[in-house]
Amino acid sequence: MSSTFRSFFDIHPASKLTSPKPTYQKSKGNAPQGLQDVGVLPDIELEDFASNKNYDGRPISAPDQGAQKGPHTPKTPNELEMSRPPTPHRDDAVGLIRTWNSPPMTKWRILCCCLIYFSNGINDSVVGALIPYMETYYHISYTIMSLVFVGTAAGFIIAAFFTNTILGKLGRAKTLIVAELIQLSAYIILVCTPPYPLVVVAFFLVGYGAAINLALNNVFCANTHPSSVILGAAHGSYGVGGIVAPIVGTAIVSRGMLWSRFYFLAVGLRLCCIAMAAWAFWSYTEETEQPLLNTLEATASRQTAAEDAVSKLKDLKLALKNKVTIFGALFIFAYQGAEVSISGWFISYLINYRNGDPAKVGYVTAGFWGGITLGRFVLTHAAPRIGEKKFVVILTLGTVVLQLLAWLTPNLIGNAVAVCLLGLLLGPVYPCAQTIFSRLMPRHIQTTAIGFIGGAGSSGGAVAPFTTGILAQASGTWVLHPVCVGLYGAMLACWFALPKVHKRTE
Repeated sequence: MSSTFRSFFDIHPASKLTSPKPTYQKSKGNAPQGLQDVGVLPDIELEDFASNKNYDGRPISAPDQGAQKGPHTPKTPNELEMSRPPTPHRDDAVGLIRTWNSPPMTKWRILCCCLIYFSNGINDSVVGALIPYMETYYHISYTIMSLVFVGTAAGFIIAAFFTNTILGKLGRAKTLIVAELIQLSAYIILVCTPPYPLVVVAFFLVGYGAAINLALNNVFCANTHPSSVILGAAHGSYGVGGIVAPIVGTAIVSRGMLWSRFYFLAVGLRLCCIAMAAWAFWSYTEETEQPLLNTLEATASRQTAAEDAVSKLKDLKLALKNKVTIFGALFIFAYQGAEVSISGWFISYLINYRNGDPAKVGYVTAGFWGGITLGRFVLTHAAPRIGEKKFVVILTLGTVVLQLLAWLTPNLIGNAVAVCLLGLLLGPVYPCAQTIFSRLMPRHIQTTAIGFIGGAGSSGGAVAPFTTGILAQASGTWVLHPVCVGLYGAMLACWFALPKVHKRTE
Protein backbone atom coordinates (compact mmCIF):
# COMPACT_ATOMS: atom_id res chain seq x y z
CA MET A 1 0.00 0.00 0.00
CA SER A 2 2.82 2.44 0.93
CA SER A 3 4.57 1.74 -2.34
CA THR A 4 1.40 2.66 -4.16
CA PHE A 5 1.25 6.09 -2.55
CA ARG A 6 4.97 6.63 -3.11
CA SER A 7 4.39 6.18 -6.80
CA PHE A 8 2.11 9.23 -6.72
CA PHE A 9 4.03 11.45 -4.30
CA ASP A 10 7.73 12.16 -3.99
CA ILE A 11 8.19 12.24 -0.20
CA HIS A 12 11.49 13.39 1.38
CA PRO A 13 12.58 13.40 5.01
CA ALA A 14 12.29 16.72 6.84
CA SER A 15 16.04 16.87 7.32
CA LYS A 16 16.60 17.04 3.59
CA LEU A 17 14.12 19.88 2.96
CA THR A 18 15.70 23.10 1.76
CA SER A 19 14.35 26.54 1.14
CA PRO A 20 12.96 26.93 -2.36
CA LYS A 21 14.89 28.97 -4.85
CA PRO A 22 13.82 32.58 -5.12
CA THR A 23 11.13 33.36 -7.62
CA TYR A 24 11.69 36.24 -9.98
CA GLN A 25 9.21 38.44 -11.75
CA LYS A 26 9.65 40.06 -15.13
CA SER A 27 10.51 43.72 -15.46
CA LYS A 28 10.94 46.30 -18.16
CA GLY A 29 13.93 48.22 -16.94
CA ASN A 30 13.61 48.63 -13.20
CA ALA A 31 15.82 45.62 -12.32
CA PRO A 32 19.37 46.03 -11.01
CA GLN A 33 22.22 45.95 -13.46
CA GLY A 34 22.99 42.39 -14.48
CA LEU A 35 19.39 41.23 -14.14
CA GLN A 36 17.82 43.60 -16.70
CA ASP A 37 19.30 41.57 -19.50
CA VAL A 38 17.39 38.46 -18.45
CA GLY A 39 14.28 40.50 -17.56
CA VAL A 40 13.80 39.34 -13.95
CA LEU A 41 13.87 40.82 -10.48
CA PRO A 42 15.22 39.24 -7.31
CA ASP A 43 12.80 37.92 -4.72
CA ILE A 44 11.15 40.42 -2.42
CA GLU A 45 11.12 39.43 1.22
CA LEU A 46 8.08 39.92 3.44
CA GLU A 47 10.26 41.85 5.90
CA ASP A 48 10.64 44.52 3.20
CA PHE A 49 6.90 45.10 3.34
CA ALA A 50 6.99 45.49 7.10
CA SER A 51 9.92 47.93 6.98
CA ASN A 52 8.43 49.90 4.06
CA LYS A 53 11.50 49.27 1.93
CA ASN A 54 11.96 48.23 -1.67
CA TYR A 55 13.87 45.13 -2.63
CA ASP A 56 17.08 47.18 -2.94
CA GLY A 57 16.73 48.81 0.49
CA ARG A 58 15.29 52.14 -0.66
CA PRO A 59 12.23 53.51 1.25
CA ILE A 60 8.88 53.01 -0.42
CA SER A 61 7.77 56.42 -1.64
CA ALA A 62 4.23 57.69 -2.07
CA PRO A 63 2.64 56.67 -5.35
CA ASP A 64 3.38 58.98 -8.22
CA GLN A 65 0.31 61.04 -9.11
CA GLY A 66 1.22 60.70 -12.72
CA ALA A 67 1.59 56.95 -12.54
CA GLN A 68 -0.30 54.85 -14.98
CA LYS A 69 -3.84 54.15 -13.83
CA GLY A 70 -5.44 50.75 -14.05
CA PRO A 71 -5.02 47.32 -12.47
CA HIS A 72 -1.89 46.99 -10.35
CA THR A 73 -0.39 44.59 -7.83
CA PRO A 74 -1.14 45.53 -4.19
CA LYS A 75 2.06 46.65 -2.48
CA THR A 76 1.24 46.04 1.19
CA PRO A 77 -0.59 43.37 3.18
CA ASN A 78 -3.34 45.93 3.98
CA GLU A 79 -3.81 46.59 0.29
CA LEU A 80 -4.02 42.86 -0.27
CA GLU A 81 -6.79 42.71 2.33
CA MET A 82 -8.69 45.70 0.95
CA SER A 83 -8.26 44.90 -2.73
CA ARG A 84 -11.64 43.12 -2.90
CA PRO A 85 -14.76 45.15 -3.84
CA PRO A 86 -16.29 46.91 -0.84
CA THR A 87 -19.33 45.29 0.69
CA PRO A 88 -22.47 47.48 0.46
CA HIS A 89 -22.98 49.20 3.78
CA ARG A 90 -26.36 49.12 5.43
CA ASP A 91 -26.51 52.89 5.42
CA ASP A 92 -26.25 52.88 1.62
CA ALA A 93 -29.79 51.52 1.52
CA VAL A 94 -31.13 54.72 3.01
CA GLY A 95 -30.40 56.58 -0.19
CA LEU A 96 -32.66 54.20 -2.11
CA ILE A 97 -35.72 54.95 0.00
CA ARG A 98 -38.03 57.45 -1.66
CA THR A 99 -39.52 59.69 1.02
CA TRP A 100 -42.02 62.51 0.76
CA ASN A 101 -39.21 65.08 0.36
CA SER A 102 -36.39 63.07 -1.23
CA PRO A 103 -35.84 63.43 -4.11
CA PRO A 104 -37.14 67.02 -3.89
CA MET A 105 -39.59 66.59 -6.79
CA THR A 106 -41.44 63.89 -4.86
CA LYS A 107 -43.47 66.34 -2.79
CA TRP A 108 -44.81 67.98 -5.96
CA ARG A 109 -45.70 64.59 -7.40
CA ILE A 110 -47.57 63.73 -4.20
CA LEU A 111 -49.39 67.06 -4.50
CA CYS A 112 -50.32 66.15 -8.09
CA CYS A 113 -51.69 62.81 -6.87
CA CYS A 114 -53.71 64.61 -4.21
CA LEU A 115 -55.17 67.00 -6.81
CA ILE A 116 -56.22 64.07 -9.01
CA TYR A 117 -57.77 62.29 -6.02
CA PHE A 118 -59.58 65.50 -5.09
CA SER A 119 -61.09 65.70 -8.58
CA ASN A 120 -62.12 62.04 -8.45
CA GLY A 121 -63.81 62.68 -5.11
CA ILE A 122 -65.69 65.58 -6.66
CA ASN A 123 -67.04 63.26 -9.34
CA ASP A 124 -68.00 60.32 -7.14
CA SER A 125 -69.69 62.14 -4.27
CA VAL A 126 -71.91 64.53 -6.22
CA VAL A 127 -73.95 61.76 -7.85
CA GLY A 128 -75.98 61.10 -4.70
CA ALA A 129 -76.97 64.77 -4.41
CA LEU A 130 -77.89 64.98 -8.11
CA ILE A 131 -79.80 61.68 -8.43
CA PRO A 132 -83.23 63.04 -7.30
CA TYR A 133 -82.95 65.89 -9.82
CA MET A 134 -81.68 63.68 -12.65
CA GLU A 135 -84.57 61.27 -12.07
CA THR A 136 -87.00 64.19 -12.37
CA TYR A 137 -85.29 65.68 -15.45
CA TYR A 138 -85.19 62.39 -17.41
CA HIS A 139 -88.36 60.87 -15.84
CA ILE A 140 -86.63 57.59 -15.03
CA SER A 141 -86.89 54.98 -12.24
CA TYR A 142 -84.33 53.92 -9.65
CA THR A 143 -83.32 50.98 -11.84
CA ILE A 144 -82.59 53.07 -14.94
CA MET A 145 -80.86 55.71 -12.83
CA SER A 146 -78.54 53.02 -11.49
CA LEU A 147 -77.09 52.50 -14.97
CA VAL A 148 -74.68 55.39 -14.35
CA PHE A 149 -72.98 53.19 -11.75
CA VAL A 150 -72.82 50.33 -14.27
CA GLY A 151 -71.19 52.65 -16.82
CA THR A 152 -68.53 53.68 -14.31
CA ALA A 153 -67.82 50.05 -13.38
CA ALA A 154 -67.49 49.01 -17.01
CA GLY A 155 -64.86 51.71 -17.50
CA PHE A 156 -62.93 50.50 -14.46
CA ILE A 157 -63.00 46.86 -15.53
CA ILE A 158 -61.89 47.46 -19.12
CA ALA A 159 -59.12 49.84 -18.05
CA ALA A 160 -57.68 47.19 -15.74
CA PHE A 161 -56.55 45.12 -18.74
CA PHE A 162 -54.83 47.99 -20.55
CA THR A 163 -53.31 50.21 -17.86
CA ASN A 164 -49.92 48.49 -17.75
CA THR A 165 -49.67 48.33 -21.56
CA ILE A 166 -50.35 52.05 -21.89
CA LEU A 167 -47.86 52.79 -19.12
CA GLY A 168 -45.17 50.74 -20.85
CA LYS A 169 -45.64 52.53 -24.17
CA LEU A 170 -46.21 56.11 -23.04
CA GLY A 171 -44.56 56.46 -19.62
CA ARG A 172 -46.15 57.75 -16.47
CA ALA A 173 -46.55 61.42 -17.40
CA LYS A 174 -48.21 60.81 -20.78
CA THR A 175 -50.38 58.03 -19.34
CA LEU A 176 -51.69 60.36 -16.65
CA ILE A 177 -52.36 63.04 -19.27
CA VAL A 178 -54.30 60.56 -21.42
CA ALA A 179 -56.38 59.50 -18.39
CA GLU A 180 -57.19 63.12 -17.57
CA LEU A 181 -58.12 63.89 -21.20
CA ILE A 182 -60.54 60.95 -21.20
CA GLN A 183 -62.24 62.27 -18.08
CA LEU A 184 -62.26 65.80 -19.47
CA SER A 185 -64.12 64.60 -22.57
CA ALA A 186 -66.70 62.93 -20.30
CA TYR A 187 -67.38 66.14 -18.39
CA ILE A 188 -67.74 68.12 -21.61
CA ILE A 189 -70.46 65.64 -22.64
CA LEU A 190 -72.25 66.06 -19.29
CA VAL A 191 -72.08 69.85 -19.40
CA CYS A 192 -74.10 69.74 -22.64
CA THR A 193 -76.99 67.92 -20.83
CA PRO A 194 -77.17 65.10 -23.40
CA PRO A 195 -79.83 62.36 -23.73
CA TYR A 196 -79.62 59.82 -20.93
CA PRO A 197 -77.78 57.09 -22.93
CA LEU A 198 -74.93 59.55 -23.48
CA VAL A 199 -74.89 60.26 -19.75
CA VAL A 200 -74.16 56.55 -19.19
CA VAL A 201 -71.39 56.72 -21.85
CA ALA A 202 -69.91 59.76 -20.10
CA PHE A 203 -69.80 57.89 -16.80
CA PHE A 204 -68.09 54.99 -18.59
CA LEU A 205 -65.34 57.40 -19.74
CA VAL A 206 -65.04 58.80 -16.22
CA GLY A 207 -64.54 55.31 -14.84
CA TYR A 208 -61.99 54.41 -17.52
CA GLY A 209 -59.86 57.49 -16.86
CA ALA A 210 -60.17 57.20 -13.09
CA ALA A 211 -59.05 53.55 -13.14
CA ILE A 212 -55.81 54.49 -14.90
CA ASN A 213 -54.83 57.40 -12.68
CA LEU A 214 -55.84 55.51 -9.51
CA ALA A 215 -53.63 52.54 -10.40
CA LEU A 216 -50.60 54.73 -11.13
CA ASN A 217 -51.07 57.00 -8.14
CA ASN A 218 -51.75 54.17 -5.70
CA VAL A 219 -48.49 52.46 -6.67
CA PHE A 220 -46.52 55.71 -6.46
CA CYS A 221 -47.90 56.66 -3.03
CA ALA A 222 -47.67 53.12 -1.63
CA ASN A 223 -43.94 53.02 -2.53
CA THR A 224 -43.16 56.39 -0.94
CA HIS A 225 -42.22 56.47 2.76
CA PRO A 226 -44.19 56.77 5.02
CA SER A 227 -46.70 54.98 2.79
CA SER A 228 -49.66 54.84 5.20
CA VAL A 229 -49.52 58.58 5.85
CA ILE A 230 -49.04 59.52 2.20
CA LEU A 231 -51.84 57.23 1.04
CA GLY A 232 -53.95 58.70 3.83
CA ALA A 233 -53.24 62.21 2.53
CA ALA A 234 -53.98 61.21 -1.06
CA HIS A 235 -57.24 59.47 -0.24
CA GLY A 236 -58.00 62.22 2.24
CA SER A 237 -57.86 64.64 -0.67
CA TYR A 238 -60.43 62.39 -2.34
CA GLY A 239 -62.54 62.88 0.77
CA VAL A 240 -62.14 66.67 0.60
CA GLY A 241 -63.57 66.51 -2.91
CA GLY A 242 -66.35 64.38 -1.45
CA ILE A 243 -67.17 67.15 1.03
CA VAL A 244 -67.10 70.00 -1.48
CA ALA A 245 -69.12 68.38 -4.27
CA PRO A 246 -72.42 67.66 -2.42
CA ILE A 247 -72.39 71.16 -0.90
CA VAL A 248 -71.81 72.88 -4.25
CA GLY A 249 -74.08 70.48 -6.15
CA THR A 250 -76.96 70.85 -3.67
CA ALA A 251 -76.55 74.63 -3.67
CA ILE A 252 -76.76 74.71 -7.48
CA VAL A 253 -79.79 72.47 -7.96
CA SER A 254 -81.71 73.87 -4.97
CA ARG A 255 -81.63 77.30 -6.65
CA GLY A 256 -83.32 75.97 -9.76
CA MET A 257 -80.23 75.63 -11.93
CA LEU A 258 -79.84 72.64 -14.24
CA TRP A 259 -77.99 69.68 -12.65
CA SER A 260 -75.48 69.49 -15.51
CA ARG A 261 -74.12 72.97 -14.78
CA PHE A 262 -72.21 71.50 -11.85
CA TYR A 263 -69.82 69.82 -14.27
CA PHE A 264 -68.32 73.15 -15.34
CA LEU A 265 -66.41 72.91 -12.06
CA ALA A 266 -65.21 69.42 -13.00
CA VAL A 267 -63.99 70.64 -16.41
CA GLY A 268 -61.85 73.34 -14.79
CA LEU A 269 -60.35 70.89 -12.29
CA ARG A 270 -59.40 68.41 -14.99
CA LEU A 271 -57.56 71.11 -16.93
CA CYS A 272 -55.54 71.83 -13.78
CA CYS A 273 -54.82 68.11 -13.34
CA ILE A 274 -53.49 67.84 -16.91
CA ALA A 275 -51.09 70.74 -16.41
CA MET A 276 -49.91 69.48 -13.00
CA ALA A 277 -49.35 65.90 -14.18
CA ALA A 278 -47.34 67.05 -17.19
CA TRP A 279 -45.09 69.28 -15.08
CA ALA A 280 -44.58 66.99 -12.07
CA PHE A 281 -44.09 63.62 -13.78
CA TRP A 282 -42.51 64.57 -17.12
CA SER A 283 -38.97 63.73 -15.93
CA TYR A 284 -40.07 60.68 -13.93
CA THR A 285 -38.80 57.27 -15.04
CA GLU A 286 -39.95 53.90 -13.76
CA GLU A 287 -36.34 52.71 -13.39
CA THR A 288 -35.77 55.19 -10.56
CA GLU A 289 -38.42 53.52 -8.45
CA GLN A 290 -36.53 51.22 -6.05
CA PRO A 291 -38.04 52.19 -2.69
CA LEU A 292 -37.51 50.38 0.59
CA LEU A 293 -34.82 48.06 -0.84
CA ASN A 294 -31.17 47.75 0.00
CA THR A 295 -28.56 47.53 -2.73
CA LEU A 296 -28.64 43.75 -3.07
CA GLU A 297 -32.44 43.63 -3.04
CA ALA A 298 -32.62 46.36 -5.69
CA THR A 299 -30.35 44.36 -8.00
CA ALA A 300 -32.34 41.19 -7.41
CA SER A 301 -35.60 43.06 -8.04
CA ARG A 302 -34.36 44.40 -11.39
CA GLN A 303 -33.14 40.96 -12.43
CA THR A 304 -36.43 39.34 -11.44
CA ALA A 305 -38.40 41.97 -13.33
CA ALA A 306 -36.25 41.48 -16.42
CA GLU A 307 -36.79 37.73 -16.33
CA ASP A 308 -40.48 37.60 -15.40
CA ALA A 309 -41.87 40.63 -17.24
CA VAL A 310 -41.22 39.25 -20.72
CA SER A 311 -44.53 40.68 -21.82
CA LYS A 312 -47.34 42.73 -20.34
CA LEU A 313 -49.69 39.81 -20.88
CA LYS A 314 -47.43 37.63 -18.73
CA ASP A 315 -47.50 40.29 -15.99
CA LEU A 316 -51.28 40.22 -16.07
CA LYS A 317 -51.31 36.42 -15.83
CA LEU A 318 -48.90 36.53 -12.90
CA ALA A 319 -51.06 39.15 -11.20
CA LEU A 320 -54.23 37.13 -11.67
CA LYS A 321 -52.56 34.04 -10.20
CA ASN A 322 -51.52 35.99 -7.12
CA LYS A 323 -53.70 35.29 -4.07
CA VAL A 324 -53.37 38.89 -2.89
CA THR A 325 -54.75 40.18 -6.21
CA ILE A 326 -57.89 38.03 -5.98
CA PHE A 327 -58.76 38.69 -2.36
CA GLY A 328 -57.67 42.32 -2.66
CA ALA A 329 -60.06 42.82 -5.58
CA LEU A 330 -62.91 41.21 -3.64
CA PHE A 331 -62.11 43.33 -0.58
CA ILE A 332 -62.15 46.59 -2.58
CA PHE A 333 -65.27 45.34 -4.40
CA ALA A 334 -67.09 45.16 -1.07
CA TYR A 335 -65.55 48.37 0.28
CA GLN A 336 -66.33 50.46 -2.78
CA GLY A 337 -69.77 48.92 -2.97
CA ALA A 338 -70.63 50.02 0.56
CA GLU A 339 -69.06 53.46 0.18
CA VAL A 340 -70.75 54.35 -3.12
CA SER A 341 -74.08 52.83 -2.05
CA ILE A 342 -74.20 55.02 1.04
CA SER A 343 -73.10 58.09 -0.91
CA GLY A 344 -75.61 57.44 -3.70
CA TRP A 345 -78.73 56.22 -1.91
CA PHE A 346 -78.65 57.47 1.68
CA ILE A 347 -80.20 60.82 0.67
CA SER A 348 -83.09 59.02 -1.00
CA TYR A 349 -83.49 56.92 2.15
CA LEU A 350 -83.73 60.04 4.33
CA ILE A 351 -86.27 61.61 1.96
CA ASN A 352 -88.47 58.50 1.81
CA TYR A 353 -88.22 57.19 5.39
CA ARG A 354 -87.27 60.21 7.51
CA ASN A 355 -89.26 62.88 5.63
CA GLY A 356 -86.13 64.85 4.83
CA ASP A 357 -86.18 68.02 2.70
CA PRO A 358 -84.21 67.37 -0.54
CA ALA A 359 -82.76 70.89 -0.41
CA LYS A 360 -81.33 70.21 3.08
CA VAL A 361 -80.57 66.51 3.45
CA GLY A 362 -78.28 66.69 0.42
CA TYR A 363 -75.69 68.16 2.77
CA VAL A 364 -75.65 64.91 4.81
CA THR A 365 -73.57 63.36 2.04
CA ALA A 366 -71.02 66.11 2.65
CA GLY A 367 -70.91 65.04 6.31
CA PHE A 368 -70.33 61.43 5.29
CA TRP A 369 -67.41 62.43 3.06
CA GLY A 370 -66.19 64.79 5.74
CA GLY A 371 -65.91 61.82 8.09
CA ILE A 372 -64.01 59.86 5.44
CA THR A 373 -61.62 62.77 4.94
CA LEU A 374 -60.97 63.30 8.64
CA GLY A 375 -60.38 59.59 9.11
CA ARG A 376 -57.86 59.43 6.28
CA PHE A 377 -55.93 62.47 7.44
CA VAL A 378 -56.00 61.71 11.18
CA LEU A 379 -56.67 58.05 11.91
CA THR A 380 -54.15 56.74 9.38
CA HIS A 381 -51.36 57.92 11.71
CA ALA A 382 -52.47 55.28 14.22
CA ALA A 383 -52.22 52.48 11.64
CA PRO A 384 -48.43 51.90 11.84
CA ARG A 385 -48.57 51.79 15.66
CA ILE A 386 -51.46 49.34 15.85
CA GLY A 387 -50.62 47.47 12.66
CA GLU A 388 -52.52 48.03 9.42
CA LYS A 389 -54.02 44.55 9.34
CA LYS A 390 -55.43 44.67 12.87
CA PHE A 391 -56.48 48.30 12.41
CA VAL A 392 -58.67 47.47 9.39
CA VAL A 393 -60.48 44.77 11.38
CA ILE A 394 -61.26 47.21 14.21
CA LEU A 395 -62.52 49.87 11.80
CA THR A 396 -64.74 47.45 9.88
CA LEU A 397 -66.39 46.16 13.04
CA GLY A 398 -67.07 49.76 14.06
CA THR A 399 -68.75 50.51 10.72
CA VAL A 400 -71.11 47.56 11.21
CA VAL A 401 -72.31 49.03 14.52
CA LEU A 402 -72.80 52.52 13.06
CA GLN A 403 -74.62 51.17 9.99
CA LEU A 404 -77.10 49.44 12.29
CA LEU A 405 -77.58 52.68 14.24
CA ALA A 406 -78.28 54.61 11.02
CA TRP A 407 -80.84 51.98 10.09
CA LEU A 408 -82.60 51.37 13.41
CA THR A 409 -82.63 54.87 14.95
CA PRO A 410 -85.94 56.51 13.87
CA ASN A 411 -84.56 60.03 13.85
CA LEU A 412 -83.27 62.18 11.00
CA ILE A 413 -80.52 63.88 13.03
CA GLY A 414 -79.48 60.60 14.66
CA ASN A 415 -79.19 58.97 11.22
CA ALA A 416 -77.13 61.88 9.90
CA VAL A 417 -74.71 61.75 12.85
CA ALA A 418 -74.35 57.97 12.59
CA VAL A 419 -73.51 58.09 8.88
CA CYS A 420 -70.91 60.84 9.47
CA LEU A 421 -69.20 58.74 12.14
CA LEU A 422 -69.45 55.75 9.83
CA GLY A 423 -67.49 57.72 7.24
CA LEU A 424 -64.87 58.55 9.89
CA LEU A 425 -64.17 54.84 10.48
CA LEU A 426 -64.54 53.82 6.86
CA GLY A 427 -62.08 56.42 5.58
CA PRO A 428 -58.72 54.89 6.64
CA VAL A 429 -59.64 51.40 5.41
CA TYR A 430 -58.73 52.01 1.75
CA PRO A 431 -55.22 53.48 2.24
CA CYS A 432 -54.35 50.89 4.89
CA ALA A 433 -55.52 48.10 2.59
CA GLN A 434 -53.44 49.47 -0.30
CA THR A 435 -50.38 49.51 1.96
CA ILE A 436 -50.88 45.84 2.86
CA PHE A 437 -51.49 44.84 -0.77
CA SER A 438 -48.28 46.54 -1.88
CA ARG A 439 -46.24 44.78 0.82
CA LEU A 440 -47.60 41.37 -0.11
CA MET A 441 -47.06 41.64 -3.89
CA PRO A 442 -43.91 41.11 -5.96
CA ARG A 443 -42.74 44.57 -6.98
CA HIS A 444 -42.65 43.94 -10.73
CA ILE A 445 -46.40 43.16 -10.90
CA GLN A 446 -47.61 45.87 -8.53
CA THR A 447 -48.88 48.25 -11.20
CA THR A 448 -50.74 45.48 -13.03
CA ALA A 449 -52.12 43.89 -9.85
CA ILE A 450 -53.20 47.13 -8.18
CA GLY A 451 -54.69 48.27 -11.48
CA PHE A 452 -56.71 45.07 -11.55
CA ILE A 453 -57.73 45.51 -7.91
CA GLY A 454 -58.79 49.08 -8.63
CA GLY A 455 -60.70 48.01 -11.75
CA ALA A 456 -62.33 44.73 -10.81
CA GLY A 457 -62.62 45.78 -7.17
CA SER A 458 -64.13 49.14 -7.91
CA SER A 459 -66.79 47.48 -10.00
CA GLY A 460 -68.34 46.92 -6.61
CA GLY A 461 -68.97 50.66 -6.68
CA ALA A 462 -71.38 49.89 -9.52
CA VAL A 463 -72.75 46.45 -8.73
CA ALA A 464 -73.77 47.26 -5.16
CA PRO A 465 -75.49 50.62 -5.95
CA PHE A 466 -77.13 49.06 -9.02
CA THR A 467 -78.38 46.12 -6.95
CA THR A 468 -79.56 48.52 -4.27
CA GLY A 469 -81.46 50.51 -6.92
CA ILE A 470 -83.21 47.39 -8.23
CA LEU A 471 -84.14 46.25 -4.71
CA ALA A 472 -85.23 49.78 -3.80
CA GLN A 473 -87.54 49.80 -6.82
CA ALA A 474 -89.23 46.68 -5.45
CA SER A 475 -89.07 47.14 -1.66
CA GLY A 476 -87.84 50.65 -0.83
CA THR A 477 -84.52 52.35 -0.17
CA TRP A 478 -84.29 50.82 3.34
CA VAL A 479 -82.57 47.84 1.65
CA LEU A 480 -79.43 50.00 1.56
CA HIS A 481 -78.60 49.02 5.15
CA PRO A 482 -78.74 45.20 4.95
CA VAL A 483 -76.79 45.38 1.67
CA CYS A 484 -74.03 47.39 3.37
CA VAL A 485 -73.87 45.11 6.42
CA GLY A 486 -73.45 42.14 4.10
CA LEU A 487 -70.64 43.94 2.28
CA TYR A 488 -68.82 44.61 5.57
CA GLY A 489 -68.99 40.89 6.33
CA ALA A 490 -67.47 40.12 2.92
CA MET A 491 -64.68 42.63 3.64
CA LEU A 492 -63.75 40.83 6.86
CA ALA A 493 -63.78 37.42 5.18
CA CYS A 494 -61.44 38.59 2.40
CA TRP A 495 -59.17 40.37 4.86
CA PHE A 496 -58.64 37.27 6.98
CA ALA A 497 -57.92 35.26 3.81
CA LEU A 498 -54.87 37.41 2.95
CA PRO A 499 -51.38 35.98 3.68
CA LYS A 500 -49.44 37.19 6.70
CA VAL A 501 -47.27 40.27 6.27
CA HIS A 502 -43.59 39.56 6.83
CA LYS A 503 -41.41 42.49 7.84
CA ARG A 504 -38.51 43.39 5.59
CA THR A 505 -35.04 42.82 7.02
CA GLU A 506 -33.03 45.53 5.28
